[in-house]
Amino acid sequence: MPRILNESDVRALVTIPDLVPLMERTLAQFSAGAVEQPLRTVLSIGPDKAYGVMPAVLADPAAVATKLVTVFKHNHKRGLPSHLATIVLLDPETGALLAVIDGTYITEARTAAASAMAARYLSAPTNEHSLAIIGSGVQARSHLEAFTHVFSVGHVRVWSPTDTHRRQFVNTMAKSTDVPLTAATSAEDAVRGATLVVLATSSAEPVIESGWVRDGTHVTSVGASFPHQREMDPRLVARARLIVDSRTGALAESGDIIQGIAEGRFSETHLAGEIGEIVNGKIGGRTRQDEVTIFKSLGMAVEDVAAAHLAYTRACEQSRGTVIEL
Repeated sequence: MPRILNESDVRALVTIPDLVPLMERTLAQFSAGAVEQPLRTVLSIGPDKAYGVMPAVLADPAAVATKLVTVFKHNHKRGLPSHLATIVLLDPETGALLAVIDGTYITEARTAAASAMAARYLSAPTNEHSLAIIGSGVQARSHLEAFTHVFSVGHVRVWSPTDTHRRQFVNTMAKSTDVPLTAATSAEDAVRGATLVVLATSSAEPVIESGWVRDGTHVTSVGASFPHQREMDPRLVARARLIVDSRTGALAESGDIIQGIAEGRFSETHLAGEIGEIVNGKIGGRTRQDEVTIFKSLGMAVEDVAAAHLAYTRACEQSRGTVIEL
């Protein structure tokens, strides 16, 4: 019989440290052509409101699922996250419904896990990193957890446009990490000198300038997931070695890439490859110590399906969730 897993269930069953190696395996399979995943379908349902459908099929482990995701920019006024998601997991042998799983936390955690995994391949080796985070929402929180799990981080500087938000972020997250956190006075103040930069914003315009980013820095960009948006200075994108999660997805959805090509700043060949290709050894990652690298993440259904399958498997083992009869 189908099982319902709410957000509390999922948080108890799956952690970011679980997801880092899982995302590595999953994205390697994606880039090897071992999964089935079309481009997501996105419908506009009003100003600043979008509804996406993200199906995928995995072979190892065998899993079939679809994520239904909504992005309502002004949900915070109702005390709700801007991104909400539900994952429908089906039996790959029969097509029967296995589970309905809250996908909000999975989206938050798998994105950060994939980013941290990619940064491990693309960042310059150092004994201790300095991390800058632009943004103060759920993705900023999950990326702080993921990056401090994967790397030795000496200090974190955080900036977002609203002073109370960034100070609240620092005060809240200081309770869950031993890494010193500072609310920066500006985006430039946060980014200058950082070896790792995370952009987790809802901005439609660039939030950092190329001149702020020192040679050898690795930049992670998880915002600006629509063609009309960009969160990076186009000069930075043109300057860096550019790696994505999906080449097809990036050329169809990433404003940072689509607009840069349209403006003649670079061509499609500037996109060096997918992170899964690096994991598989098909292409190299960082080519020089002083090279700036970018991982542009749009998020993919295969990530959601892999994480949902893990949550469901553990829920069955632990008898967690609510079993229903349809």
